[in-house]
Amino acid sequence: MRCVIARFPFDLTKSGVLDSMKGIKPEEVVGESVIIGRRTYPVKQVGQVITRQDRRDFSVGEVLRAMAKLGFTCRTLPRATVPVRGLDPVRHASALLGTPVAA
Repeated sequence: MRCVIARFPFDLTKSGVLDSMKGIKPEEVVGESVIIGRRTYPVKQVGQVITRQDRRDFSVGEVLRAMAKLGFTCRTLPRATVPVRGLDPVRHASALLGTPVAA
């Protein structure tokens, strides 16, 4: 399949991606990911291996689109529905110190 990643055309196949990622140790996934074989890889790692370009040269969306078209399972970050607000700094410090103990 022909796709454009970072303004460069690539002819990618599912078997070619599998061969490229064979023997590559997956990095820790903290964002979007692609399942290749039985392993889960960060999208930027996959893009770097298959394009041989720097990770700053392409977007996550470009690689996700290409991998999805090839039939790989892609996972995106879950969207936060309600922002969680923590304690303000004074209350946080107070909670860390605990309550006074009567002597």
